[in-house]
Amino acid sequence: MDNNNLEQITFGGGCFWCVESCFNMLKGVHSAISGYSGGHKDNPTYEEVCTGETGHAEVVQITFDPTIISYAQLMDVFFFLHDPTQLNRQGNDIGTQYRSVIYYKDDAEKVKAEEALKTSEASGKWPGTYVTEVSQFEKFWPAEQYHQGYYNVNPNQPYCSAVVGPKIQKFKKHFGELGMLNEA
Repeated sequence: MDNNNLEQITFGGGCFWCVESCFNMLKGVHSAISGYSGGHKDNPTYEEVCTGETGHAEVVQITFDPTIISYAQLMDVFFFLHDPTQLNRQGNDIGTQYRSVIYYKDDAEKVKAEEALKTSEASGKWPGTYVTEVSQFEKFWPAEQYHQGYYNVNPNQPYCSAVVGPKIQKFKKHFGELGMLNEA
């Protein structure tokens, strides 16, 4: 992968453990890092973000090579991995930190994000009205080290085995059939 061509995108789709794990399996993704964005507190901790008082969302910042995987393909994965019709929650994870959000860095990226959102909503994959925010990117704070690759290290942790694991299997089946996954 040519590091000179790399771009970044940051978005939140619920708990970052699942989202990060899936994006790290995709061809063309250099890295997917769990972290926090969209809030008012510098260097927030996981415990602080979980209170909902920092304004941050759990997000994943993805560094990718657009010559291998496109922005539109990343958006397809994003909308596959979470329910964008649930306001401030994903399943039993409830709070503003679990909101559906796409952070854009410039006007061109904002337009691409809005187009991807409209395309996904029009597809009917998720019945209902999308509540995904499209917001100006300001700052990304990496989550604590123990959150990085969390599912890979803790697949038998109860939340991981009950929620994250089944979602990852569904993801692998779908995107594996499309030939979008790295060789394991």
